[in-house]
Amino acid sequence: MNLSDLDPVIHAPKRLAAMSVLANGERADFGFLRNHLGISDSDLSKQMTALEHAGYVKVSKTGRGRGGATWYRITPAGHQAYQRHITALNAIVAGTTHA
Repeated sequence: MNLSDLDPVIHAPKRLAAMSVLANGERADFGFLRNHLGISDSDLSKQMTALEHAGYVKVSKTGRGRGGATWYRITPAGHQAYQRHITALNAIVAGTTHA
């Protein structure tokens, strides 16, 4: 495993935590992710926008205004990138990486 397999988009702690939630479930809504990660609305929005722009998450919105909800789902590309990143992290911890 190479260090180059670490993904800089996923590596940020808040994005890594969000990807972990999404990789282990079908989907998650904005409020759940915000509360689970313990971050503000604006910070979560910023982190999820970065993941969306990378093609790692798909965003869907239901309703409008106060009754609306924002949902996130990991994409196949996001799942592959997440798995590659986690494999690289495990190799670092095990001491089996090379440059």
